[in-house]
Amino acid sequence: MDLPPFPKPSSLEEALRLQEALAKRVRLEGSLEGVKLLAALDASHKRGKPLVAVAVLYHLERGPLFVGQGLVPEEALFPYVPGFLSFREAPAYLQALKALPEAPEALLLDGQGIAHPRGLGIASHLGVHLDLPSVGVAKSLLYGRLERPLPQEAGSAVRLLSPEGCPLGYAYRSRTGVRPLYVSPGHRVGLEEALAFVKGLPTRFRLPEPLRLAHLEAGKALKALD
Repeated sequence: MDLPPFPKPSSLEEALRLQEALAKRVRLEGSLEGVKLLAALDASHKRGKPLVAVAVLYHLERGPLFVGQGLVPEEALFPYVPGFLSFREAPAYLQALKALPEAPEALLLDGQGIAHPRGLGIASHLGVHLDLPSVGVAKSLLYGRLERPLPQEAGSAVRLLSPEGCPLGYAYRSRTGVRPLYVSPGHRVGLEEALAFVKGLPTRFRLPEPLRLAHLEAGKALKALD
C-alpha cells in the first residue's frame, strides 16, 4: 500500500491542535455492508523494546490471509500521554499496513473511535488519515458514560454517551458474562452501522476474531524481540 506520511508533532500543544483539526474531518455516516477485506490492527510495547504493531488482513468469508508488521524504536516514540496514543502507535500501524499485499476496504482497531475527549481516538485518526472506513473496539472505557446498565447476555448493547449526552458509540457484551467492549465509529461509518458490523464479525471469545488474531500476533511479535 502507498500511504501518506504521518505527521509527528514536536509538542503536546501541537498534537492537540492536530487532533482538534482532524476531528472536524470525521464523518459519522456510511455502512460497512458488503465489506469483505478488513485490516485488524493491534499494537504491543514493553519498556526497552520497540513498539510492535500488526495488521491482520482478514477476509470475512475466507478468514486471515496475511499479517503485516511495523516497528518503531522506543526512542522514536511519541511520549505516552493518555488521549494522545494515536501519535505513539500510528507510525507503526502505517508500516504494518504498507506490508500488506492488498489494500483493505476498512480498518478495525483495538482502541477508540470518537469515544475520546476530543473525538479523535486511534480509529478516527487513522480513518481520517487514510480516508478509510474505520471502527474502534476498545477493551476499556476511556471517555463517556453508559446510558443504563448493560445486561449480561451476549449481544447486549447500551449507548455510550458524552458528558453532554451526545452518543459516542456502544458498550457491547460479545459473550454472556464477559467484560464489555466499547464500540465507536472511527470514520465514514455511522454509530449503529459500526455496532452492526462488529456484531456480525465471527466471535469465538471476547474479542471479534479478526481483532483477537491481531492481538495474538502483536504479542508474539513482541516476544520475538526478547
